Amino acid sequence: MENKKRMDEGIKVTVIGLLINVILTSLKIIFGIVGRSRALVADGFHSLSDFITDIVVIFGLKFSSKPVDESHDYGHGKIETFATFIVGIFLILVGIYIFYSSATTIFLIYKGKEVKQPEFVTFIFAFLSIIVKEGLYRYTVFVADKIKSQSIKANAWHHRSDAFSSIATSIGIGLAVFNKNLIIFDPISAMIVTIFIVRVGVDIVRDSFDELTEKSLSSKEEEEILKVIEGVDGVINPHSIQTRKVGNYIAIDLHIEVDKSISVEEAHRITEKVEEEMTKKYGENYYINIHIEPNS
Repeated sequence: MENKKRMDEGIKVTVIGLLINVILTSLKIIFGIVGRSRALVADGFHSLSDFITDIVVIFGLKFSSKPVDESHDYGHGKIETFATFIVGIFLILVGIYIFYSSATTIFLIYKGKEVKQPEFVTFIFAFLSIIVKEGLYRYTVFVADKIKSQSIKANAWHHRSDAFSSIATSIGIGLAVFNKNLIIFDPISAMIVTIFIVRVGVDIVRDSFDELTEKSLSSKEEEEILKVIEGVDGVINPHSIQTRKVGNYIAIDLHIEVDKSISVEEAHRITEKVEEEMTKKYGENYYINIHIEPNS
């Protein structure tokens, strides 16, 4: 998929998510405060973080889709990786915030301070949020797979973490709304959510950090690349492969041997065949640098 079309698809799904997050954030925080539910307020701030990461993802897509230029031989793909890294950081920070807020409320209840029951309307909004955010997650993942975008997929998981947050929130609010003696479950439910949020955030940060520090592809992935190249007529002993990811692209450096009796022109045609086979396997999303050696 060409960069312009890919960027447009990515921005479209992100803008849709952004608009939904603005509405959800406003409703959750307003009704959480009015309806006296700390869990819904915390959930609202989680949705606020979704809004912020939507902005980050749009920025990342806009710049990562810029074509190769004189000072960026491998394009601008790592801007998208950096945007993905920021999404992960936000997830971790939101998880910590929800944990702290919930722990504070539990401490107040334990100390005997009166905490009023949440209103029924808070339960309704928490439940509706599950449906909306899960639908948004599925739509965003579909687009992410279609355009092969890491930052869009990371953002999709942010939507799903919000859906899981709302599940725990609705359970806790429901118990607190219908039974005053179970009011502690409002903050407990919000606290449980942090486990999932932080875990997803850590995974995203780790994967993005690996890419930013140019970690190689897995041995299995490199073996698959060598297998494709080895199947090209005229290629002998592909070896010394070095790989890394550059945003949505794979960068590959490797050596191949060719019959020492063939001409330079024939050797060049073999490298063109290698590129053709790689394109069949990986599309246009790769860079490859081939060093030719004579077979002894």
